[in-house]
Amino acid sequence: MRYFFILGSNPTLSLAELAAIFSNGKLSLIQKSVVILESNQTIKSDILKKIGGTIKFGAIYNELFSSAAKDILGSLSFAAPKTTNGKFYFGISHYGKSRLNLKVLGMEFKKMLKQAGISSRWVISKEPTLSSVVVEQNKLTSDRGVEIVIIEFNKKFLLGKTFAVQPFKELSFRDYGRPARDDRSGMLPPKLAQMMINLAVTPPLAKGAGGILQPLILDPFCGSGTVLTEAALMGFQHLTGTDISDRAISGTKKNLDWTIGNWKLEIGNLALFNLDARDLSQKLKPQSVDYIITEPYLGPQRGAHDLNKTINELEKLYSDSLREFNKILKPNGRIVMIWPVFQRAPSVIPAKAGIQKGTIAGTLHPNLSGFTILNPIPANLQKNIFLKLTNRQTIIYGRDGQKVWREIAVLEKHV
Repeated sequence: MRYFFILGSNPTLSLAELAAIFSNGKLSLIQKSVVILESNQTIKSDILKKIGGTIKFGAIYNELFSSAAKDILGSLSFAAPKTTNGKFYFGISHYGKSRLNLKVLGMEFKKMLKQAGISSRWVISKEPTLSSVVVEQNKLTSDRGVEIVIIEFNKKFLLGKTFAVQPFKELSFRDYGRPARDDRSGMLPPKLAQMMINLAVTPPLAKGAGGILQPLILDPFCGSGTVLTEAALMGFQHLTGTDISDRAISGTKKNLDWTIGNWKLEIGNLALFNLDARDLSQKLKPQSVDYIITEPYLGPQRGAHDLNKTINELEKLYSDSLREFNKILKPNGRIVMIWPVFQRAPSVIPAKAGIQKGTIAGTLHPNLSGFTILNPIPANLQKNIFLKLTNRQTIIYGRDGQKVWREIAVLEKHV
């Protein structure tokens, strides 16, 4: 079966996440925001609840070498409603450069439905693609709706339909609705936390009775607990969080209790400690942790400060922490860690910039002794023109005008 994924604002990070999840499938990045997956497994629509970097997901049913409306209409049997009862809603999204006449296509599809005795409403947009919000609000992934997706690739037109869109309302609720939300203890977005977890915890995973995921996940700078709450929602049962701030630990507990209550979760083994990340080995056993996923303290977020001093202080903090990580992490254990990228001027950070000292961006160079930075992109896609890794194989994440960007590093412990 062929599936499509429409990626979010950072295609490199989104593709890396998909590559980690579907390591046994064949991924192709055919446009900047479009990935095709060929897989023998059946993928259900609820997969998007556990993928942070994809905004739409669906299946490809047909492909054509023609863009003529009559040829496309003749290949849309997969988009027909299963019943004639009630009004049927449909929309059309075109991902490509050809000037398809979506107006003609939509009107002709509506006429076909009418001839079949089906009352319908065509959901339109000013853009050639419908947003996930429009798809969700008009229930185009339900039994009474469909989003027809047309994707161009290599002079072909791939025809499919959307199964699911990113649960943006739920993600927003988990971000802004949680009881302990404090920018001093971390503002990691839930969808970024999901992506970091997926980059770290690559299948296959060991499971116990009842399908419980067994690996131990540690966030040593747990802040407000975003990594831990998202891991719990993804089904992980062995979670540990530490932070030097007792306020952060209190906030993490509140947010975990809130998440457990709202989503009716059960966590088999949860531990929270008020502990400096540089002292982890005093509390945790050697080689006891499978994965470390964390956004540490990123330095002052407001006001004037000595950037060079901040960078030096954070480099020492991260180097000392990584030395502790090495003690408690299992052989071949994996770390996904964020490092700040400070802009020295109000400009966009180029893909390859900000890694060598002296560039427009202030970056960190912690001591990585005992660890290797992994390239999170599959070998067959590493030269794809749409992907942008830094020259040390990390991913930059941020928005134009943002003062502090995030550099996401995937590290593996040496055996």
